Amino acid sequence: MSLFKSASLVSLLTLASRITGLVRELLMAATFGASAMTDAFNVAFRIPNLLRRLFAEGAFSQAFVPVLAGTRAQEGDEATRCLVDQIATVLAWALLATCVLGVLAAPVLVYAMAAGLKQSPEGFEAAVVMTRWMFPYIGFMSFVALAAGILNTWKRFAVPAVTPVLLNLSMIAAAWFGAPWFERLGLPPIYAMAGGVLLGGALQLGAQVPALRRLGLWPRVGLGWAALKAAWNHPGTRRVLTLMLPALLGVSVAQLSLLINTQIASHLAVGSVSWLTYADRLMEFPTAMLGVALGVVLLPQLSAAQATGDTDRYSGLLDWGLRLVVLLAVPCAVALLTFAQPLVAVLYHYGRFGTADVQQTATALMGYGAGLIGLIAIKVLAPGFYARQDIRTPVKIAIGVLVLTQALNLVLVPHLAHAGLALAIGLGALVNAAFLLIGLRRRGAYRPAPGWAKFGLQVLAASVLLAVYLTWLSARVGWLGFEGAALQRVGLLTLGIVGAGALYFGALVLSGLNLRQFVRQ
Repeated sequence: MSLFKSASLVSLLTLASRITGLVRELLMAATFGASAMTDAFNVAFRIPNLLRRLFAEGAFSQAFVPVLAGTRAQEGDEATRCLVDQIATVLAWALLATCVLGVLAAPVLVYAMAAGLKQSPEGFEAAVVMTRWMFPYIGFMSFVALAAGILNTWKRFAVPAVTPVLLNLSMIAAAWFGAPWFERLGLPPIYAMAGGVLLGGALQLGAQVPALRRLGLWPRVGLGWAALKAAWNHPGTRRVLTLMLPALLGVSVAQLSLLINTQIASHLAVGSVSWLTYADRLMEFPTAMLGVALGVVLLPQLSAAQATGDTDRYSGLLDWGLRLVVLLAVPCAVALLTFAQPLVAVLYHYGRFGTADVQQTATALMGYGAGLIGLIAIKVLAPGFYARQDIRTPVKIAIGVLVLTQALNLVLVPHLAHAGLALAIGLGALVNAAFLLIGLRRRGAYRPAPGWAKFGLQVLAASVLLAVYLTWLSARVGWLGFEGAALQRVGLLTLGIVGAGALYFGALVLSGLNLRQFVRQ
């Protein structure tokens, strides 16, 4: 399967995940609105998610996948199976200790994440309870990341890409059926969402089992002290742990930025955490469909090319990925900047999610949109370093960007409130991507193929036309109206997006751009 087909498969399955994710958010917005209890759930959910990004698809994946791909390329499948068993053993013991400590320390964690919740004692207590309920989710998701790294290395992209749908379906069921049931039991209805998260994690891990068994790669976890000691001393484990240390620092920097932003948002107007969360969910739609899909497909291929010394293929993979980023991320950024209110209104403006909530979420979405190209480009550029087992350079860049982002917060938040937090993240991502690109160029790892100047002008011209069209469409239709005519509003949005796609790609074709060049890779 070609890289384009692999990336397209992952992107389509990710699209299914994001669509169900939007349904989930729509139900949450309509059922719970943007209240203190919704803020409490979002804070509680961010705590295991923060650790998931540290120990699962964050630092762990960045260290594990290059070592796994290198071991397979240089030592064969049997040595790779042994590595998987040893890594799984160490991971299982580490997660057991983490989950026990997390449940016990939930009040401290909630206070560290969002001390502003103390303004509403009920909201703070709810966040503590839900944190305890959801903490085992980190255990499920870390093993999901282990399984995904194995399957992606064996070019089995479908199962890891589709399993997030199971989390969304669990949370949809929790909002639809669980919330009314909890209310009848006299419990806060929002607690049902915490139960949905835990169930979703278990289902995601269960879905990986058949795929790994078919490959004969289901990990055998050692339960005794001798097994743990042997796993700890395995050379592959030591290599992964050595790479994880700087990776942990790098991911910790990103998560520290998220923690600081959540803390700041918790001290702003009630609903600020939720407005940012709803905007973030929309922003993740293009970043996941494009950025995550490219990162998933490219990292094992880049690692294999690096392991075999094929520098031309390594550079060619990066060039192909970056061109796709420019081709698809630029129009998405234009849409978020010029069409934010219609997107938010159509997706969230129901039930308890009022007009003011639409406006506040839209401004946050525009802030994220300003840096969308950087957010997606990082997903291509950072694997370029990870594949070379160079994690220190992205970490150094991330630390500098953290300082820059917080400096921007000092300037932007007093004027833009929660939207300033989103804009600071977006601008920081652009700087991060720029320094990653410069680093790869200086090392000679990435050599741009000819034709970038013409390609950039073609995309720019098509994007200007798109911006004019979307600005006109945003002003032409009263997107905040349509009371009782939700399907009509959805239909208009669908037609508008189809028209935008036809205009953009039609302009590119008329300008002479050959889209088939992206399929050949």
